[in-house]
Amino acid sequence: MNKKILALVLAMAFTATSAVVAYSFTCEVSAVNGSSVTLKCSEHNAKKLEVGKKVKVSPKRMRRAVEGC
Repeated sequence: MNKKILALVLAMAFTATSAVVAYSFTCEVSAVNGSSVTLKCSEHNAKKLEVGKKVKVSPKRMRRAVEGC
């Protein structure tokens, strides 16, 4: 019984995290004016955004060079 409940909880957690990842997409910054930022997204991604909706923006990470021997 406990194994079935644990399996159900894990399956629900996996489904919830999959839904969060499905909403991430990439856009390009086209203009910055003071505290306003204008993003250029593909038409498919732009349909997911609404005026006034808060979004989380994280900068693209630059990879460091790996030093050899």
